[in-house]
Amino acid sequence: MKTNRLLAISGLFLFTLALPTHAAKPIDFDGDGVKASADCNDNDASVWDLNSCGQCAIEPVNGCAVDNPHSNLSWTDYPSGCINCHDGGEGGSQYEEMFGSTHYQWTGETPDMTNQPGTLQGKLTNGVNSYCINIEGDWPVCGSCHAGRGLKPGEGDTSANVDCLVCHNKDYALNRVRKSDGSLGPADGTAQADLDGYVQNIAPPERTNCLKCHAYAGGGDGVKRGDLSSALMANGDAHFDVHMNVTGANLQCQDCHKFESHRVIGKGSDLRPTDDIVRGSEINCANSACHDGMDSGTGHASSGRRGEPDRHVPRVACQSCHIPAYAKDLGAPNHMPTEMHRDWQFHHDGTPADGVSGPGHPHTDKLANQVPEIRFWNRKSDNYLLGDLAKVDPETGLYPTSRPLGSVNDGKLTPFKYKTAHQPMTSADGRMIALDTFEYLKASGDVTKAIENGLSNMGYPTNEPYEWIETDTFQMINHGVNPASDVADCTQCHQESLDLTTDSKLDTMGFKLKGPKEQVCAQCHDGSKNLPRTWDRMHNHVEKGSGIGCYFCHDVQRPERNLCGPCDTSCSGEFVDNIPYPHQCN
Repeated sequence: MKTNRLLAISGLFLFTLALPTHAAKPIDFDGDGVKASADCNDNDASVWDLNSCGQCAIEPVNGCAVDNPHSNLSWTDYPSGCINCHDGGEGGSQYEEMFGSTHYQWTGETPDMTNQPGTLQGKLTNGVNSYCINIEGDWPVCGSCHAGRGLKPGEGDTSANVDCLVCHNKDYALNRVRKSDGSLGPADGTAQADLDGYVQNIAPPERTNCLKCHAYAGGGDGVKRGDLSSALMANGDAHFDVHMNVTGANLQCQDCHKFESHRVIGKGSDLRPTDDIVRGSEINCANSACHDGMDSGTGHASSGRRGEPDRHVPRVACQSCHIPAYAKDLGAPNHMPTEMHRDWQFHHDGTPADGVSGPGHPHTDKLANQVPEIRFWNRKSDNYLLGDLAKVDPETGLYPTSRPLGSVNDGKLTPFKYKTAHQPMTSADGRMIALDTFEYLKASGDVTKAIENGLSNMGYPTNEPYEWIETDTFQMINHGVNPASDVADCTQCHQESLDLTTDSKLDTMGFKLKGPKEQVCAQCHDGSKNLPRTWDRMHNHVEKGSGIGCYFCHDVQRPERNLCGPCDTSCSGEFVDNIPYPHQCN
């Protein structure tokens, strides 16, 4: 009889991790031999340098008026001059492409949503979050970052309402405001030379164009996502973000968020529409232009680093190890705390939102240097829609507005921001109320009036009884990757010592023992066997014989590890020699 067997507790290992040295190679997306940071168009191998007209071309040329089709334009030609060339004529149908995109429509098809997947969803109509709740009643404020010229989609707009300059001229993007007539455009008083310059200097989008809106989502710089802020526009600190670093890779957003016909790839767990449903919505970092082969199962080891990370690749997203914190505070200018809680009953200065002190932003609690919550995500989400029945999540005890779905056997461990909010809900039928944020933010500042307006907008009487609830949301963290030289903190998942008296973080993720220790260990040991003191020593079981599989001890199976499972009669007898555990075998 075999004795002194070690016990396998989990398929995960403690390890020291750094990105491979080859991950820092110069990035060249189009393969023309010019690295991305020096290539004016790294999506086209035929061009890489700016000519004398400021255009992206191989050879400098003279005669800018002829070579640059925008050079003779003036502000009075916008948008007619653009439409003449880019709306189905010689220049293509870019206006129609953009008009049909999620960036413009703010709604779209939702193949990744389990909540009403056949319904068009988005922030324009039925999307609800724990920030400004819903756009109902407040197009003037919430629509200020729309990629249009002022009209609300579906309300008399045409493709002429597309504002191409907000993406194709960064100075225009920084100067664009909501004007008194409801339009979106340059601030009043902008010099004519600057206005003309906007239409004469057209370029691919830069981080500034994208971050002018995405960094300020939720009502302030860095407020909403926590991993995006204006500091990334000209970030020079690799520890703030190694990819969007002007002294390093200096990637632009579209280097990863590829566009095709003005449809973009990539979205977070809390975003409902999928813009690019043809090519898929997942960005793969392990591609030939970036971290080639790092998802192969041998990429870390073959790069000269330790091999333990490779065993995590099938079940752990890259971000979980390489983004140890979000809302980083590395000192000015890289200091952008993010919102962790919002309370609509009070204004930002702590005064009651009763209209006495006038309009203002709701009270928010902001924090910096936050450690992400790690959860399994299978790339499906259940995101609350306006009019849905609000239900308490038994896991958190709060009402969810966004839930990434997955489990220990379904999905990858992925990092998330977790935040809460204090917001109203109807008492009789349990619907979250889209309070009128314009009334709150710009008009009276009276939360009661804002709720009454919101009830009316939703079809309720203004005296409908309501109550205050706590909501919460999870938002995927993707930006703020650390440099390759930084060591990942394995303790964010793994405890340093083995303690079965309390549930560890891995236990809560689904790696808890499948039964009493005495029953699990009795498969191979008698009752006198002492447990190792550390998790890594416990997991040396996978090195024994054919390798003891996770399912011997957990309700977890990892077939990609090619270990012996208790239901495999060809090898299980190699380990079980005492009292077999009643595993559920097919």
